[in-house]
Amino acid sequence: MASSLRISTVGVRGIVGPGLKAHHALEFAAAFSVLLDRSGPVLIARDPRASSVMLREGIVSSLLASGRDVIDLGLASTPVLQHAIQRMNAAGGISIGASHNNAEWNALKFLGPNGTYLSSGEASELLDIYHLRKFDFKDWTQVGRLHFDDESIEAYINDLERVFEVRDLEGLKIVADCSSGLSSLILKRLKERHPLDITMINATLEAKAFAHTPNTNARTVGLQLAPVVQAIGGDLGVLFDMDSDRIAVCCGDGEVVSEEMILPILAEYQLKRQPGRMVITNLSTTSLVEDVAAKYNASVLRVPVGRQHAMDALAMYPAEKIAIAGEGTGAVMLPEFRFVYDGIASLLAMASHLKREKTSLKRLIAGLPRYDMRKVEVKLEAKRIPEMMTHLEDHWSGCRMDTQDGLRVDIEDGWFHVRVSNTEPVVRVIAEMRRGSVEDLMAKLMDTVRSYA
Repeated sequence: MASSLRISTVGVRGIVGPGLKAHHALEFAAAFSVLLDRSGPVLIARDPRASSVMLREGIVSSLLASGRDVIDLGLASTPVLQHAIQRMNAAGGISIGASHNNAEWNALKFLGPNGTYLSSGEASELLDIYHLRKFDFKDWTQVGRLHFDDESIEAYINDLERVFEVRDLEGLKIVADCSSGLSSLILKRLKERHPLDITMINATLEAKAFAHTPNTNARTVGLQLAPVVQAIGGDLGVLFDMDSDRIAVCCGDGEVVSEEMILPILAEYQLKRQPGRMVITNLSTTSLVEDVAAKYNASVLRVPVGRQHAMDALAMYPAEKIAIAGEGTGAVMLPEFRFVYDGIASLLAMASHLKREKTSLKRLIAGLPRYDMRKVEVKLEAKRIPEMMTHLEDHWSGCRMDTQDGLRVDIEDGWFHVRVSNTEPVVRVIAEMRRGSVEDLMAKLMDTVRSYA
């Protein structure tokens, strides 16, 4: 099942068994050890999936055989691992966990010595080493040593407390859906340290029987989280994926907030304190980002979709020039944490914003310009995609175009983006309008796209 394994610059992800196998863990870990050009331990962490323990054993064995010392953080989220890499001056890290995918999936995510995801160049080099099998296993005298660390979550919370006045959030009633994942470990300890009113649901770690698909989309918020928030009279509802690196939210009355709103809301929180700084996002994210940036004399840099492209862009500028970076998926990075995708930090930033503005999430959103967005995906044969893109370019030739990643076209009061997915065999079509009918625009686009299906 070729579709059960996805090897790309993002990492390796697949259904365990028919796709992702034990030898992938061994070989990718060996390749990663070669890629790292500095000494020091490699840190690993995993989510509670049943297959994560198996993959962990293969990764540890391979790294030790490559002469690397390994520090195992145990059950810990990718953001916790990223903070630990920076704190321990490690050579890098490997996170084991498939974030928003169901229990049969798992993934390996590779992190460099600064705790961030690999750049496009580094990720390509890792794949070259893997495919060419240029591994460097040592003899018995140079085998690495395995160590354990169970203080990483506490140290991570210390980092959060250096940035956020967590005690100021007292009195805000928050409901958190932990999706049977790692956010529950962090929130539980935050509650032990501070008088926070956080009600956690689906907080038991599960290996196979997740409470629901750990996807941070509007449907899951509406079915799982919103009814609880409304029933208990909460101020804010937050849904985490299993790895707690991204969030989705709802208002106190249970109204589901579009995932596209997370970045603009947090951009305003950051820019209000740091006006004039840059916002980095991708070509598929709402134009509301530009509206918020304009209020604070800030610029917006748009890059192709994908974490590698965001990391490449971040490497081009000093951290003090950037206010925030993120996607229209609820995944956001703050400079205070050296640009780590972090759902817990996003929650604390949003809660801090509401407290400082002395307002509700609903009123906050009501004060922002309104856009209408639609997202569709279509399966197409790869050989027909260039012809389709040329057709679209010819049809919209009088408009401003961006071809960094597929085709983005800016029209009066709106835009659309047609691109090939990096992770699935589909073409994604996204359209947004501030005035006029987004349905009419999408219908025109889909007439063209489907003619090539």
